[in-house]
Amino acid sequence: MPAQPFTVRAAAPQTLRPVPVAPKSLGSSIELMGAPMPFSRNAEIYGENEPAEYLYKVVSGAVRTYKVLSDGRRQIGGFYLPGDIFGMECDEAHSFSAEAITECKVLVIKRANLVSLAARDGEVARQLWTMTAGELQRAQDHIMLLIKTAQERVAGFLLEMAGRGANHGEIELPMSRQDIADYLGLTIETVSRTLTQLEKVHAIAVPTSRRIVLRNRAALDRMNG
Repeated sequence: MPAQPFTVRAAAPQTLRPVPVAPKSLGSSIELMGAPMPFSRNAEIYGENEPAEYLYKVVSGAVRTYKVLSDGRRQIGGFYLPGDIFGMECDEAHSFSAEAITECKVLVIKRANLVSLAARDGEVARQLWTMTAGELQRAQDHIMLLIKTAQERVAGFLLEMAGRGANHGEIELPMSRQDIADYLGLTIETVSRTLTQLEKVHAIAVPTSRRIVLRNRAALDRMNG
């Protein structure tokens, strides 16, 4: 499905709500400051090298960040689910592109407003720093995942997704097998074959292509190293 027109990809500054006077937390501040925007499946939210003027929080649906490599392959950098914030950058431009995996709603927050708020409120600054450190740790964990075997990568991915869901023993995956392959640096055939192998040894059950049940978490932990 083609991406939405550019005019819906970034919130105009005048649509953003004013900075709250007495915020209680980073989360509540974002709720007050953010402008909600809908995105259809596969719509681009922002592109690589575009100015990083906004931060984004997933309200519903799921988002992927990705980079197209010089040989045409796609490397997915991360998946973002409801409650997750994405688009944080050290530089002034985005290093990855972001797309909606499913139909989703996203809060768009002016980056300068959030930075200004953090400069005035120590608790918000602390939470913003913690969130930034968490995103850096996630990126480092992803790099380490890419040097492991296929079985270790798939097991690690399943444990990661289980840890981010409400039911740690069952996963509803919004992303496709191709998305998973591009996240893990594998082919789609390798991902499918590895999931079948994990099912055969009763580490998981796969009732549907998007639903996975963790039957033996200890075994997955051992495989993950």
